[in-house]
Amino acid sequence: MPANSSSTLALAGRLRASNDTDLVTLLRARSVRDVGIGDFFDLADKLLDRTSIQSALSALDRPTLTTLGVVAEMSGADAATDAAAIADRRAALGAPADAAQIAEHLATAESLGLVDRDDSGFRAWDAVVDQLAEWPLLDLPTLAELARPWQPSHDGTAAIDERATDALAAEHAFATTMAVVELVSEHQHEPARELAKGGLALPDLKRLATAASIELDQVAALHGIAVRSGLLVLDGTQWVPTTDAGPWMQQSTPDVWARLAGAWLAELPRDIRTLLAGRTHDRWDEEFVSLVAWLYPAGGQWMHDRVVARVRAAELLGVIAGATPSTPGGLLLTEGPDAAAAAMATMLPREVEQVYVQNDLSIVSPGPLAPRLDARLRTIAAVESHALASSYRVSPASVNRAFALGETASSITDFLGTISLTGIPQPLSYLIAEAAARYGLVRVGSIEGGRSYVRSTDENLLGAILVDQSLSALSLHRDAMGRAVSRYDESVVFWALSEARYPVAAENADGETHALARPQAAPPVRQPVANVAAEIVSRLREVAPEAEQDNDRAWMERQLDAAVKARLTIAVTVTVQDGSSVDYVLEPTGLGGGRLRARDRKADIERTLPLSRITSVSSAV
Repeated sequence: MPANSSSTLALAGRLRASNDTDLVTLLRARSVRDVGIGDFFDLADKLLDRTSIQSALSALDRPTLTTLGVVAEMSGADAATDAAAIADRRAALGAPADAAQIAEHLATAESLGLVDRDDSGFRAWDAVVDQLAEWPLLDLPTLAELARPWQPSHDGTAAIDERATDALAAEHAFATTMAVVELVSEHQHEPARELAKGGLALPDLKRLATAASIELDQVAALHGIAVRSGLLVLDGTQWVPTTDAGPWMQQSTPDVWARLAGAWLAELPRDIRTLLAGRTHDRWDEEFVSLVAWLYPAGGQWMHDRVVARVRAAELLGVIAGATPSTPGGLLLTEGPDAAAAAMATMLPREVEQVYVQNDLSIVSPGPLAPRLDARLRTIAAVESHALASSYRVSPASVNRAFALGETASSITDFLGTISLTGIPQPLSYLIAEAAARYGLVRVGSIEGGRSYVRSTDENLLGAILVDQSLSALSLHRDAMGRAVSRYDESVVFWALSEARYPVAAENADGETHALARPQAAPPVRQPVANVAAEIVSRLREVAPEAEQDNDRAWMERQLDAAVKARLTIAVTVTVQDGSSVDYVLEPTGLGGGRLRARDRKADIERTLPLSRITSVSSAV
C-alpha cells in the first residue's frame, strides 16, 4: 500500500464506518475510478492522492477554500479545530465569519473527503494540508489572499440603454426560440446520430442547420440548449425528442422561451447565480469572467470555458444583449422564469391566428403563428421558413404524413378553412383529394417476433420499394405470400417509408388502418455517474463488512498489516494480565505468528505484542 502518512489509516477507518449511501456519494463527488481498489486502504490512498485532491479543490469556491485553508492551517496541533475557532481566524483574516456559511463550507469539505470530523471538531487530512501549502508554488492564492474580498475595476454604474438592450434581447430570444423549435421538430422527423467521439454526425449537422435556417457552427450551441431543457435525449446513439417536446411546442412563445431560459438558470451554480443577480444593471464582460476566475481560483481553463459557454447561451436566449442584462434577464435571475416570461411577452412579436393559403400550395403566416396552430399545421405542411413571417408548403408527402397521424381529408380541409384568410384554393383541394385516394396503397403491419411486412395491390410500387436504396437498411425481402418482409418492427418500417414519401398506412391484423405515432423518449432522467461507485462499495463490504466498532479482529489485523507495509506510526491499546488497558505509540516492523513486532520510541525498546491482547488500533496524530 503506497500510503505515506497516518491519514491513510485513519481515513480507511472512517470510510469503513460510513454508511453505503454516504460512501457512494463521496465516490461520485470525487469521480473515483474503479482501478486498483481492493480494500478501504486502497480507497483511502485514492482519495488522498495529491492529484485527486487538487481536482476536488478546483471545484470549490473561494469562501469554502478560505474555511478549508483555515482548518488546514490549524491542523498541526493535536486537537481538532472547532467552528468557533475557525470563525475567529476567518475574522482575523478579514473574511466574513457567518456561522451558517462556515458550517456549509465545512459540510462541503467533509462530503468531499477533504477533512475529518469528530466530537472535538475538524481536521484536514495531511495530504490536503500539504497540497494547500504548495499552492503559492502553483501560482495559486495563499490563505491570506483567499480571504481578501473582490476588488472590481469599476463601480458597476456604467450607463445602460435599457430600451436598446431589451430590443436586441427580444430579437435574440425570438430567433433562438424559433431555431430550437425547428431543431426539436426536425428530430421528430428523423433522429440525429451522436458520434462515438462526441458531437453530432456531419450529415445531421447539415440537415439540422438547414431545418432551423442557421449556420452550421450554431447547431451545437442550440442543440445543447434543447438537451439541457429536457426536450431532446440520447437514446443509444440517437438524439430523439422527449415526451415533453410535443406539449412544449404548443405553448405560447413566451412560455416556450421560459423553459429554455429556466433550464439555463437551473444549471448555474448558486454562487454564480447570486453574483449575476447582483449585476442585473452591469455588464457581463471580461470583468465578469475575471470575477468568476477570482471566485474559483483553482478552476483553471475548464472553469473559464464553462463560464464563457454560459454567457454565450445567455446572449442567445436574450438574458443579456451586448453583455448587458435585459429586463427579462434581470427578472429571471431575481424572481424566476414566470416573471421573466411575463416581461418577455411584452417584447416579443405578436402572435397571429390566420394565414394566407395560396394557389401554389404555399401557406404564409404574416406573423408568428400561434404555437397550437403552428404545431398542427406542421403535421399537414412542411416548414419552409420560420421567423417573423413564416411559410409552409403542402405536398402529397406532407398530406400523407398527416393521414398517418390520424388526419382525414375532411379534418385537414376544415382546419385550413378555419385559419385561412383566402379560403381553400382549388389546387389544394385537388391535392388533398388525390392524396386521400392514394393513402394506404402501401400497407405496413406486424409479424410475430418483432418483425413487420409491407404489402401493396400495386406490384410496381412494391417492386420500387424493394429496390429503393434509401430503404436498404430495412433489409426488405419477399416472403412466400408475396409481401416484403423486414426484421425491424412496424414503427421503424412505417416511418422509413413515410419519410421516403410513399403513400403508406399502418394496418392491424384485420387490415384496418390506424394512426401510428412516431416513437418518443421518456423525459430525461439524470443518471448517476454509472453504478461504478455502488459497485466499488459493494465489493469493499465483502472484504470488510460495516461494523459499529473498528476493533473487530479481522479489521484490526488489516490495519496492522497496512501500518507495517506503510511504516506508519500507530496507537494501540493492549489488555495486560490484570485486565487493565495500556496505550502504546508504536512503529510496527513486522506481523506474523499471531504477534506484532514494533518499536516503542518513547521507551526506546522493541515490543512484541500478542494480537489477542490488542483491543484497538488507530493512527497516531
